[in-house]
Amino acid sequence: MTYQGQPVPTTYTPVARAKVSDGKSVRVPIPQSTTVTAETLVLLSGFFGVAKQTVVTGAGETSEVILDIEQAEFETNQITVSQNFTVGTLIYWDDTAKKLTETATANRLVGRVTNAKDANNVIWFLLGPQI
Repeated sequence: MTYQGQPVPTTYTPVARAKVSDGKSVRVPIPQSTTVTAETLVLLSGFFGVAKQTVVTGAGETSEVILDIEQAEFETNQITVSQNFTVGTLIYWDDTAKKLTETATANRLVGRVTNAKDANNVIWFLLGPQI
């Protein structure tokens, strides 16, 4: 920034852009007549992640929710329990069933299994980048 008496001529150019976050979470709109439960996996406005609060919208009503979209390892039981979910398996989001699946057809790729399905139908997975 320039100041009076600066020894080197400098031009100050204000920039109208600035970093607003580290990109580990994003605020997304929730459509009307939708229930989002805290700490569940959701796909909203093209973003897949973990909802950070519970929000319920009625008819003709919209709101927002913060999604954790950080590329990190997550634990969940929101899976299609009839499938294997072995380590290294690519996993997809079935937006109709609201569960993770091993089925690629018509589903969005969201990550890869890092800890296989256990007796409680729980897996760990690495969330992939938001593309």
